[in-house]
Amino acid sequence: MECTLFVVDEPAVGSSSTRHGLRDEHRPRRPATICCGLVAGLLSGIFGVGGGFLIVPALTLFLHMDQRRAHGTSLAAVIPIAAAGVIGYALHGDLDLSYALFLILGAALGALVGTYLLSVLGGRTLRLAFAALLVAAALRLALPTPEATGHQELTIPLAAGLIALGAVSGVLAGLFGVGGGIVIVPALILFFGVTDVVAKGTSLLVILPTALVGTASNLRRGNADIGIAALLGGSGVLAAFLGVQIAARLNHTLSTATFAVLLLVASARLATTRERPARTTAE
Repeated sequence: MECTLFVVDEPAVGSSSTRHGLRDEHRPRRPATICCGLVAGLLSGIFGVGGGFLIVPALTLFLHMDQRRAHGTSLAAVIPIAAAGVIGYALHGDLDLSYALFLILGAALGALVGTYLLSVLGGRTLRLAFAALLVAAALRLALPTPEATGHQELTIPLAAGLIALGAVSGVLAGLFGVGGGIVIVPALILFFGVTDVVAKGTSLLVILPTALVGTASNLRRGNADIGIAALLGGSGVLAAFLGVQIAARLNHTLSTATFAVLLLVASARLATTRERPARTTAE
């Protein structure tokens, strides 16, 4: 389904028909936004990521949203999508609450740092940095997933490592509007001995408070559109449940390769697309 958005005009001062700086008639077409939310939710459930890797390129490339605002809106949209995924994994008992607690501590602090960086970096810098992140994520997906070595008991060094891992994922979440699962999932498997499915479920659990903290910070700075985020997130909820159900049945190699190609295409588009300034109109 084609995703398009009319170029946004600057609203007249005091206009009662505006919310979040966008006129109702210029807001994204609902079918296009819902389409993006559904696909993001599906990928979230399958791969244990927040969905921002798809939402941000969709908002900037197809819905023509400002880069900074797209990152903040994506992080807000991730909240209901991640929540749906967490419920799905929890029903199967695929969560590690003890590990999640320390990850969340680091991620919440990292999200504050990430949202601050989002407010000071320029649009072109953000776009190129996000394109580089997509390439890194695609390359990571191309590598074989390591086997779990066995769940490790919590120790002080292990807890410190989890907090550090959470902080890295939190910065990525706050800055780029992604969940951080692309970092948490392989690290939990490789360094902490967590199984693939439990790592995905735990990653989504960590994303929830991280996205809440980051979104609150973004709203204070005006870097998120809650209306669009609600439509994206709401449409992605059911798809996230579906993604969890098919995660164990889908051919892992094929699905991972497809997702990696999608990330590379989005990265190339972001790196070569110039940001379109919004037109203004006289009162």
